[in-house]
This record gives sequence, structure tokens and C-alpha cells, in this order.
Amino acid sequence: MVDFYYLPGSSPCRSVIMTAKAVGVDLNKKLLNLQAGEHLKPEFLKINPQHTIPTLVDNGFALWESRAIQVYLVEKYGKTDSLYPKCPKKRAVINQRLYFDMGTLYQSFANYYYPQVFAKAPADPEAFKKIEAAFEFLNTFLEGQEYAAGDSLTVADIALVASVSTFEVAGFDISKYANVNKWYENAKKVTPGWEENWAGCLEFKKYFE
Repeated sequence: MVDFYYLPGSSPCRSVIMTAKAVGVDLNKKLLNLQAGEHLKPEFLKINPQHTIPTLVDNGFALWESRAIQVYLVEKYGKTDSLYPKCPKKRAVINQRLYFDMGTLYQSFANYYYPQVFAKAPADPEAFKKIEAAFEFLNTFLEGQEYAAGDSLTVADIALVASVSTFEVAGFDISKYANVNKWYENAKKVTPGWEENWAGCLEFKKYFE
């Protein structure tokens, strides 16, 4: 039994859902109401003292941080290593893209949009410039590339498509970045679980309406 504590609107949660779909793992999904403080209850703190989502519990083994969960699912349940190849160089590029997604791309989303959505703060033009810079980097990475890291779908694409789709529902104009836009349109077609990802995006979009 693989328990999965999540919220459907969360981009990191959606990246895990798509990865699980790609490797054929059925998640026992457990909605966690953060606004009600369910993540701070003693029973959840025993599982994850950092009290974050997503959190995965695989037969007693607890893990959090979405990109770590993605890699774990592929390494344990993947029938091949195509989503996270064993080749050190291929894996290194995938890791770079995952860290870029976490520390630069998605971080720029959080820094710009979260204060507006959750604290009703005014938009910060300097934070918006960081988003544009992140997309310029991604656009460069994708020059002449169909996929984010190598010549086939990997966990890097899955993590990035979860983030980029979140930018889309927030109203950010992805079309300005030709390579990103081309990659994104293809990723929608080839990423397992895309439909559930998009449903979660639409759930998150309510915060912007």
C-alpha cells in the first residue's frame, strides 16, 4: 500500500501523481486540509516532522520532497530506467533540471504569486523579473530539444510540466518563449497523468479568480 498525502492543486503533488502514473503505481490518495491544520496533527507529524506535502508512505517508509519521491518511485517501481537513466551523465543533467525547477523556476512562482494569493500583497515587479529570467534559462535549455534532459521523457520533464502548467493557470504568457512553448505542447501529449495534472491546475486557478 502506497499512501500519498497531498492537495490536488499543488504543483509538487501533481508531479508525483504523474510519475506514479508513468511507473504504474496506484496511490492511496489522502487529502490533507492545510487550512484546517491537518498537517500539524500529531499523527501526521510522526510521519513527516517537516509537515509538508507531498508526503509518501510506502509500506511504512515515509518520504517527502516531491523530486525525491519522483526518483524513489522510478528507482523502485520503474520497469526500465528510461525516466531516470543509470548513466551518470544523463542522470546528472536530469538532476540539474530538477534542482533548477525547485530552486529557480518554481521558486520564482512562489516568490511572486504566493504573497499576492495568500497575503493579498501587491505584485512585486522585481520578483516578476525573476520569473522571466527563469523562463529564459529554460528556453535556452530547450533549444533544439524535444525533452528537458535527453532524447526521451524523464522525471525532469514531469517536474517541469507540473510547474509550467501552474504558471499557465496563473496567467503567465508562456507563448513568448518559443522553445518552452513547443516543449510544453508536446509534454501535454506524452506525459502520463496529464489530465489529472490539468484538473489540479484548474483547482489551483480558483485562487486567481
